[in-house]
This record gives sequence, C-alpha cells and structure tokens, in this order.
Amino acid sequence: VIGHPKYQDSKRIAIFLSMPDEIQTEAIIKDIFKQGKECFIPRYKPQSNHMDMLKLSSAEDISSLTLTSWNILQPSDDDSAREEALAGGGLDLIFMPGLGFDKKGNRLGRGKGYYDTYLERCMKHPSGKPYMIALAFKEQICELVPVAENDVQVDEILHEDC
Repeated sequence: VIGHPKYQDSKRIAIFLSMPDEIQTEAIIKDIFKQGKECFIPRYKPQSNHMDMLKLSSAEDISSLTLTSWNILQPSDDDSAREEALAGGGLDLIFMPGLGFDKKGNRLGRGKGYYDTYLERCMKHPSGKPYMIALAFKEQICELVPVAENDVQVDEILHEDC
C-alpha cells in the first residue's frame, strides 16, 4: 500500500479504522502522518446511510475517539471541530473495507450503503471522484458479488498476493 503510486501522489486520504476481521490499517495511518498527508476517517450516523469523513490531527488522535455500538472507533456526534473532507478540498484517495469483492471491482459491504452514498457526494464535489482502493484478504475475492444499481465499483483491490 505504502509504495502504491496513487498513495504516493495523494495528499488527502480517507481510511477506515479496522475491525478485527478486516485488514489492519494502523500502520498505514501512521505512515499517512509520517509523510505529511491529511488523514480522514469515517463517522457513521446510526439509523441512516449517512457518513462523513472527518480529519484526524495525528495517529495518536485515535485514542480520543468513541466506540460505537458496532465496536468501531469514530469521532463523537457532537465533535464539530474536525474538518469534513467534502467541506474542504475533497479527497484524493479512499481506502475501503468490505466483506467480499469480485474481479470487476464490485464490493459487498455490510449492507447500509454508507460508502456508496458518500461516493455520490464526492462526485458532486469540485475535486471530483477520489481513487478508490479496497483492502482485502485474498479469501474475500469472489467470482461474483451481488450488486445493486447504486453500488459503486472500486478502482482497484489490493490483497497480499497482488
């Protein structure tokens, strides 16, 4: 990931905070700050499909986040001091989680449509659609994953055998 040309060229990067069954992203987050890039993480709104990408000030900032009922760390609902990526310069790159992926770039998420809805908003931003890389275990690559009309394909899937 760290040697990927799209990562190297990106200044504003959104990345998920890993759940135990996902590719672990802590080392990538530390490198984002080491390289002087801006790091944004998801804040999901419960009972909706709305998500924002909020700016972290440092890798250590993660320890100030709250744990949701889904066991995901994220900025609290009343945290209004953080920049939302689309309120500023948009995003260059988004690292995305998922449960399964196919070779066409289709992604099976957890069913709420958070990323698809967020990407619709990205496409309306002046900076345009960010490059999207899914981080996966090779076991998550399938022949075909079910998709709906509003599902957005990822640009690339990275796994350990790439």
